[in-house]
Amino acid sequence: MTVAGVVQQQDNGLFDCDGAQVRAQHRHLATVVHLRGEIGAANVHRLRAHLQRFTRDESPVILDLTGVDVFAAVGVSLLSAFDGDCRGAGVEWTLVATPAVAEAVRGSAVAGVAQAASVPDALRARADAVARLRRLVTPLVRRPA
Repeated sequence: MTVAGVVQQQDNGLFDCDGAQVRAQHRHLATVVHLRGEIGAANVHRLRAHLQRFTRDESPVILDLTGVDVFAAVGVSLLSAFDGDCRGAGVEWTLVATPAVAEAVRGSAVAGVAQAASVPDALRARADAVARLRRLVTPLVRRPA
């Protein structure tokens, strides 16, 4: 099945974008988007079009690139565009990357993006942020008028 002419979806929810595969899991704390395979000039535009769909709701996104084998220079531009899309939509996101991808990102426009060593670490950080926010807001809600 073709989705907007951008990607092909297999029955298992995996989207194939010319050598890269994307799978999303909607969890309570965030949408986890797993990307694996190769990110290069041949698929960067199609990947960007597909990743934009995850910025349409208010759910935070965890972008997991630990399964990426090839991260060409255009991969940084993909992350920069995704960052811009997230900022424009008011969506928080966290990058989970291999050391090679983290090195490529270092010194780029997306170097300041939240990063985590693993998806569980990113989810834990989201849970901690929610707990901190609740602690700040709870006293305000309980105050008498």
